Amino acid sequence: MKRKNLFGFVIAVIMILSSCAPVYRCGETRPDKTPIYWSKNLRLVVRERDRLCQDLAVEEKENAELKADLDDANNKITELSGEKENLISRLNNLQLNYDNLINESLSQTDRLNKALSDKSDELNVKERLLAERERALAEMSRTIARQDSITERLNSILRNALLGFNSDELSVEVRNGKVYVSMSDKLLFKSGSATVEAKGKDALKVLADVLDKNQDIDILIEGHTDNVPIKTSVYKDNWDLSVARATSIIRILSTEYSIAPTRLTASGRGEFFPKDNNKTEAGRARNRRTEIILSPKLEEIMQLLKS
Repeated sequence: MKRKNLFGFVIAVIMILSSCAPVYRCGETRPDKTPIYWSKNLRLVVRERDRLCQDLAVEEKENAELKADLDDANNKITELSGEKENLISRLNNLQLNYDNLINESLSQTDRLNKALSDKSDELNVKERLLAERERALAEMSRTIARQDSITERLNSILRNALLGFNSDELSVEVRNGKVYVSMSDKLLFKSGSATVEAKGKDALKVLADVLDKNQDIDILIEGHTDNVPIKTSVYKDNWDLSVARATSIIRILSTEYSIAPTRLTASGRGEFFPKDNNKTEAGRARNRRTEIILSPKLEEIMQLLKS
């Protein structure tokens, strides 16, 4: 209690003496040379006041330092806030770029997937077409093989059937998948005539018997001459004669031996497709001929080609 009273007294004295104002010490003289005498309590108060003033000065210094530190801290906070805003802005930009890249990547992936799907579909279509073509080619190969087999069999049959004729009168051979029966004019016609001789009719009868048993054979009759010019009241030239000879044979095959006209075709080649050199008599004799060209029907092959 005594201490509290003393503290109150000190405060009062400080207020009276004006805070931290200069105070003369005991024994000193005033400006008017008047000696100063202090009581013991007053001296205590003065000392306490000086100590408090010192403490106040220390606290003010510390407060100033604290204020400076606070200002530095505020500046640092402001600086860090700016950096934070920059970082947030950069983060937002990075996130935006990331989202764009993800979207672009997904878009590219979708495009690639679609392109891959389209290519896969295209490949499947091409594979189906290739498989179909391979089947068609295989079927065509089988058909051609059958046609070749028919041609070889027909060639063998005709050779055996026409053995009674001399080689200079008649020959049988296979060329380009067809059977060529070549009959000389010596066997069929007199010079400059398109009327078939009796021996020629015998050969045509043998041929017609074979053709009648093989209905899937088409028949082309080609007339050929040498290059010696001809001009009569009936035929203007060799071409005209070659056509007339081919037509005469067709009429015999269709009317006398009942070969269907739909299987028959007449063609005159004149002297333009010689078999030998026309400069010799032997060569011209070989060129004066009628070729009966036998070929298996091609409807099946044509159907395969169309499909």
